[in-house]
Amino acid sequence: MDFGDVIWSQQEINRLSNEVSRLESEVDHWMLIAQSSRVQGTNNADQSEICKLQNIIKELKQNLSQDIDEHQHELSVLQDAHRQKLAEISRRHWEELSEYEERIEELENQLQQGGAGIEITDHSKISNLQKNIQILQTEKLEDTQNMKELEDKVKNLNEKLSSVENENKILLNERELVKMENSQITQEYEGLKSEFIKLQNYVAEQETLLKEQGKKLPLMTSSEEEVLRLQQALLDAEKEIMRLNTLNQEELQKKLASLQHKNEDITSASIEDTNLELNQLRQELERKENELKESITERATLTAELEELDKQNQETMQHMFTLKEQLSKQHTEADSTINQLKLDIAFERRKVSEVEAEKMEMSKELETQKSKMNHCTFALNDLHMSNQELQHNIKDLQEQLKKSQDCNLNNKKEIAELKQNLKQKEEELSVSQNELTKIINQEPNSNSQDLSLKEREAEIAKLNKDISENKQLNQNLEKSVSDLKMENGKLLAVCEELKQQLHEAFAEKNKVSLEKDTMLEALKMEKGQLETELSQTEKRLLEQAQKYEQTIEDLSNARNMNTNALQLEHERLVKCNQERDFEIAELKRNIEQMEADHEETKEMLTTSLGGQKQLTELIKEKEVFVEKFKNRALELQQELEEYVKDSKKHEILRQNLEEKDKSLAAMKEENNHLKEEIERLKDQQSRSPPVAEPKTLDIITELEAEITQLHVIKNNLEEEIKLHKKTIEDQSQNTVQLQQSLQEHKREIDESKFQYEQMNVTHEKLFLEKDEEIKSLQKTIEQIKTQLHNERHVFQTDSSDLFQETKAQTLNGENGNEKHDLSKSEIERLVKGIKEREKEIKLLNEKNVVLTQQIDHLSKDQVGKLTQIIQEKDFEIQALHASISSSSYRQDVLYLRQQLQAYAMEREQVLAVLSEKTRENSQLKTEYHKIMDMVAAKETALMKLQEENQKLSNRFESSSQDMFRETIQNLSRIIREKDIEIDALSQKCQTLLTVLQTSNIGTDSGSGGVNSNQFEELLQERDKLKQQVKKMEEWKQQVMTTVQNMQHESAHLQEELHKLQAQISVDSDSSSKLQMDYNGLIQSYEQNEKKMKSFSQELAQVQHRIGQLHNTKDLLLGKLDMVTPPLLMASSVSQASDIPSSTPPEIVSDASKLLQQELEQLKKILQEKDVTIRILKENNQRLSDSMAATSELERKGQKDTDPEMKQIKGKCDVFQKSLREKDLLIKSKSDQLLSVSENLSNKENENELLKQAVTNLKERNLILEMDICTLKEENEKIVAKCREKETEFRALQETNMQFSMMLKEREFESHSIKEKALAFEKLLKEKEQGKMGELNHLLNEVKSMQEKAVSFQQERDQVMLALKQKQMESSALQNEVQHLRDKEQRLNQELERLRNHLLEMEDSYTQEALAAEDRETKLRKKVMVLEEKLVSSSTAVENASHQASLQVESLQEQLNLVSRQRDETVLQLTMSQDQVKQYALSLANLQMVLEQFQQEEKAMYSAELEKHQKQTAEWKKKAEKLEGRVESLQESLEEANAALDAASRLTEQLDLKEEQIEDLRKQGEIKQEMLEDAQNKLMNLINSTEGKVDKVLMRNLFIGHFHTPKNKRHEVLRLMGSILGIKKEELDQLLSEDQKGVTRWMTGWLGGGGAGSKSVPSTPIRPTNQSVFNSSFSELFVKFLETESRPNLPLPTLSVHDMKPLGAAGICNPSSSRSSSHTETAGSGTSRRPDANPFLAPRSAAVPLITPTSLGAGGSGHLLMKSLSDALPTFTPLPVLPDASAGAVLKDLLKQ
Repeated sequence: MDFGDVIWSQQEINRLSNEVSRLESEVDHWMLIAQSSRVQGTNNADQSEICKLQNIIKELKQNLSQDIDEHQHELSVLQDAHRQKLAEISRRHWEELSEYEERIEELENQLQQGGAGIEITDHSKISNLQKNIQILQTEKLEDTQNMKELEDKVKNLNEKLSSVENENKILLNERELVKMENSQITQEYEGLKSEFIKLQNYVAEQETLLKEQGKKLPLMTSSEEEVLRLQQALLDAEKEIMRLNTLNQEELQKKLASLQHKNEDITSASIEDTNLELNQLRQELERKENELKESITERATLTAELEELDKQNQETMQHMFTLKEQLSKQHTEADSTINQLKLDIAFERRKVSEVEAEKMEMSKELETQKSKMNHCTFALNDLHMSNQELQHNIKDLQEQLKKSQDCNLNNKKEIAELKQNLKQKEEELSVSQNELTKIINQEPNSNSQDLSLKEREAEIAKLNKDISENKQLNQNLEKSVSDLKMENGKLLAVCEELKQQLHEAFAEKNKVSLEKDTMLEALKMEKGQLETELSQTEKRLLEQAQKYEQTIEDLSNARNMNTNALQLEHERLVKCNQERDFEIAELKRNIEQMEADHEETKEMLTTSLGGQKQLTELIKEKEVFVEKFKNRALELQQELEEYVKDSKKHEILRQNLEEKDKSLAAMKEENNHLKEEIERLKDQQSRSPPVAEPKTLDIITELEAEITQLHVIKNNLEEEIKLHKKTIEDQSQNTVQLQQSLQEHKREIDESKFQYEQMNVTHEKLFLEKDEEIKSLQKTIEQIKTQLHNERHVFQTDSSDLFQETKAQTLNGENGNEKHDLSKSEIERLVKGIKEREKEIKLLNEKNVVLTQQIDHLSKDQVGKLTQIIQEKDFEIQALHASISSSSYRQDVLYLRQQLQAYAMEREQVLAVLSEKTRENSQLKTEYHKIMDMVAAKETALMKLQEENQKLSNRFESSSQDMFRETIQNLSRIIREKDIEIDALSQKCQTLLTVLQTSNIGTDSGSGGVNSNQFEELLQERDKLKQQVKKMEEWKQQVMTTVQNMQHESAHLQEELHKLQAQISVDSDSSSKLQMDYNGLIQSYEQNEKKMKSFSQELAQVQHRIGQLHNTKDLLLGKLDMVTPPLLMASSVSQASDIPSSTPPEIVSDASKLLQQELEQLKKILQEKDVTIRILKENNQRLSDSMAATSELERKGQKDTDPEMKQIKGKCDVFQKSLREKDLLIKSKSDQLLSVSENLSNKENENELLKQAVTNLKERNLILEMDICTLKEENEKIVAKCREKETEFRALQETNMQFSMMLKEREFESHSIKEKALAFEKLLKEKEQGKMGELNHLLNEVKSMQEKAVSFQQERDQVMLALKQKQMESSALQNEVQHLRDKEQRLNQELERLRNHLLEMEDSYTQEALAAEDRETKLRKKVMVLEEKLVSSSTAVENASHQASLQVESLQEQLNLVSRQRDETVLQLTMSQDQVKQYALSLANLQMVLEQFQQEEKAMYSAELEKHQKQTAEWKKKAEKLEGRVESLQESLEEANAALDAASRLTEQLDLKEEQIEDLRKQGEIKQEMLEDAQNKLMNLINSTEGKVDKVLMRNLFIGHFHTPKNKRHEVLRLMGSILGIKKEELDQLLSEDQKGVTRWMTGWLGGGGAGSKSVPSTPIRPTNQSVFNSSFSELFVKFLETESRPNLPLPTLSVHDMKPLGAAGICNPSSSRSSSHTETAGSGTSRRPDANPFLAPRSAAVPLITPTSLGAGGSGHLLMKSLSDALPTFTPLPVLPDASAGAVLKDLLKQ
């Protein structure tokens, strides 16, 4: 194919694609119109406009997409062109660089050779040589040009050769085709023969049939004639066929011969032509080869001449040039190279400027696109303007609505006024009825009655008129209400359409902005790439220039050196440097490329992420809008339902009103009848009063009964009027609500307007920001252009390599950007989701519109029906009025009554029918629910069918519509790929040619290795590309598998969804039951709380009662304690009276008698006291036992109640936890329920959408089938036309053949005429020679022959014409046969297809039936499982509820028990707390007593210490007295010595005295030692016995004293005195002065006599022989403690004056005054505090044992004699068992 053909095909493809897109748009348009016509009957004009707008938008979108595709294609083409230009520039640059390098090498070689040359100053020769070199170079360039021209010629020749070969091939193909046609002709001939034989057989059969028919029908002459005629025609036909066969055979043979001749001629001509052409081509080739050889020889000669010139040049250089001249030459060459480089740079800059111009063009294109965008925005603005107009229309409609509402309100007011009038009229009616009753009761006054009756009739007429007016008003109001509803529906529809338009405008705006952003980003990316490439090329060029300048400088420096070795080394180093620099530059380039790729990937990622974010935000916004619209749709549906309910109520009310009107009319008629009857009766009475009395009574009773009925009816009517009032009020409320909803809609519209304005503002801001970004990017580009002039790199030579690298990069990018693809797929999914949401919104809006329309239609139909019914009823009323006006009243009344009964019967029947209908309705509802369940069960199958439908529809659409686009796109892609491949191959060819040229030119350079390396690299790259392709295919397979897996998973998920739905339904039931249980539990809990509150109130009351009981108990105990004081008073008086006055020691016998008497009295008193003490002890024990028992019981109760309380608390905690868990469960279940309900609603919406989609698809299928049918018809028409054309063509061929035959005949005639002319000439010549007669004869013969020839020719022409006719007929028959065969084949194919289709359908139906059966079985199983689960769950729920109720009951019982136990425990707690308080008080008292004991002990120890100190002081005084005596004795001795010095007779005495004095001195020393020891011991004792007392000694002394009988106690006291070191005199004085002191003190202290005893209620006691004196000290001490600790009422206080002192001041020696002070005691009185509380022990008032006025400074009393302080607390006694001994108790106390 030529390039022109390709372009033509591309144009055709584009044209077809445009037509296809136009047709698709038209199809979509008509489809939308059809759908809209089906869905909506109204608002067609608006929908058509919307459809047009949508089509315009779609066309704009398509144009945009096409423009974008074209721009992308142009961009790719520009990029390819740019790459090619860059490749050419780089190649040229490399060629120039190689030439420069070769020149530099040549110069270096020349320098090396001409290093040791001679300096010659012939400038002229140098200039000549330079000229010669220039000439040679120009010749060389010319030779190269000639070579190129020769190569081009060779190429042209090769192309011609190939074209010649192609022509040869074409000729051979034509020859084969001719052969094929020959074979076909022979086959046709054979087919014709067979057909002829068949026709002969058919003719024979027909003849036989005709003969038989002729035999059968001899009578009919006309049939025989026809048969004969047919036979003749058949014979003629047979003859003609025979003739034609012969002619056919002859003509066919002739034709075959002529065709063979023609073939041979054509083949010979073609072979000759080809041979000639081949010979010419061979000659041209030889010529060209010769020219090539000549050019090669010329080239060889030129090279030889060049070599000779070079040699001469070298010689001249060796001889002529010096180093300086060479250097100057090199400088000039360097300057020339620099100039060339500058020129190259200028060239590069020009290219850069060209690229910038291209950029400008791109920017212009951008501006054009922007202008297009502006046009789009203008279109959008137009849409917005239309939207605003629609909004104005809405406002107008709203104003109309307001007006209608005002009218409605006025109507309502009028209705209210009319109702009030009705009430008044009814009241007047009732008044009139009352008057009637009065008139009946009273005697008739005829004239007044007639007047009143006439007035009543007038009033009734007025009332009838009012009622009719009211009815008309009602009807008008109903009409106005229906009109308002219609207007409201229209307004709602308009609102929804506006919302749709707004949403579409938003979506389009968003799409436009997104497309803008993508375009801008793509352009930015391309701009950045172009700039980077330009900067890289500029850097590389600059770097190369710098490097070459450096090399030139290095070389110049090297030439300045002197020695050759240094030069060589320097040059080698420079070369190494160059290689390293090149390597470094390559590495830098690779790094930069890597960085650029990395940056590109980063930018792509950022852009994709940004796009994703924007899309997610858009999706969120869309979801929010969708949710809002769904909510609005739900609200509207609810409002619609409410309106429907209201309308139904209105209908019911209307019916009721009609019925009431009817009843009123009937009542009025009856009233009239009654009045007439009354008048008649009155007339009869006036005529015949005696006869009419019983009749009048009967009539009166009947009338009374009727009046009561009328009253009942009136009451009913009043109640119904009240109901109507209520309904009217409800309607007014509904209207108010409607107004509110309208206001809300207005607000929503305003909000949407505001949002739209905000969106506009945000879009404008975004556009401004984008423009600013573009400006900033342009600025940055300019800055980059100015900055990037520092680093330059080398660009690679091979454009093929570049192409492959780009391919590899793209593949790598694809491998690397799989994530981007994934993100794109996600974005596509999101976009799809948005589209689906938009579709859902549209469908919802359509549904709303349909519903509103249906409601309007219903309301219209209902209004029409009502009006018809009212009219019918009016006619009936008029008829009744007419019947009433007739004369026969009674018959009419009876008839009317019968009619009433009949109507009542009909009414009952109607009611029965209504009840049946309601039952049927309920049954239908149940069936409907069942059907819905079935539908829900079959929705899974529907889903699958829908998926299959979608797949089929997708396939169909792809096959019908997308096939064109796909083919076009594939073709365009293939063409582009082919163009790219051609470019790549051409570039490869160029590179290979360059490589070959270089290899041919320089064999030494070793470029072959480079080529091999390049080929190896290319192969490696190809392998890599193949591997990458394989990887991509594997990845594609993986993606396909994942998609299939996802499909399977989606199916599984759907099944799981259904399961979950079933589970959710079960869970919802269980949760509802649980909620019921929970509510019950909550109620029980609240009841328990109430009970708890009541119990707490009862507890408080019980506690109050206990307090009261305690108070009464205290009062009783106080009264009991008041009984004991007289006994105590008597004992104390006796005790006081019995205290004797101290007697002197002289009258001991009297005292002893008195003592005995007193002892006896004391014994009696002691016995009494013992009795009282025992009684008190028993009481004490009883109290202690009871206290112990109560404490034990309390402890046990506490122990029992503690675990129970803990259990109860634990149970309570468990219940609270369970309650919380239940709450949480219920909350979670409710959340799940909500989510599931939402999911279900979503699924239902999706199902509805899918259903609509299915219906749409079915409609599309029908439309497509219609299209297919139309296309088939068109095909058939085209086929028919083709057949007609073929017939015409064949006719033309036949005419052509006829013309050719005519021509041949004429040629033949001309040939024969020429032959005849020759013959005539010969004959003439002969005749001239011969005879005339022969001439004539010959002439005659010739004429006859000519005539024969003419006749033959005519016959031949006729035969030929007939043959042609037959041929035409045969060809027509053949065509018909072929047509029939084709038809048969088509029909067979169609049959087979239909059979296959039927089989497939049967298979599919069987499979579907099996699948349906399987599904049914599965569903039944599922249903069974679900039923089982339901049963189990219901049983479980019942069990759980039963268990819960049992648990609740048990818990309630436990709660009751616990409350009782709690009350008991509270009581016990209060008791125990009181007891604890008592015990605490008693413990505190005991502790105080112990502390007092400790203090007294300390005081005793201190007193004893003081005594010891006093004794030591006395001892010291005695020692001092002794020392004084010793001194006085010494003085007397000295005096004696002085007196007896003179006397010698007293010397012996003096010696004895001296010995005595020495003894005394010794004794004094011993005494002093003893004193010192005693002092030391005393100090040790003081140190050791601080805080210690010899308790054992004291105890023994006391016990010993009290255990001895009273008669022998004096001896014991004496013993104690001797032990204590008291003298006998002092002891006697003590015993004589105060014999009873100790005993009285002890008895007063221990015996509890007098003031020391406590009062206890006297009880009967056992007599005891034990005396106080026989009892032990410990027992007495324990008794004292018990008496002290027992609580008691205060005793009557005794004054100190009543108590006599135990001992008066006796006669005392001065020597014994110190010691006697210890034994002086005095009685003490007791004082009590008047405390009445029995639970608080009184303070102990211990008897002080020592008088405060003790003799001496160191006087100390007994520990127990000291009085306790009043401030100290007291405590209750501890419970002591009776078995426990007093000693044990004391030990325990002491231990404590």
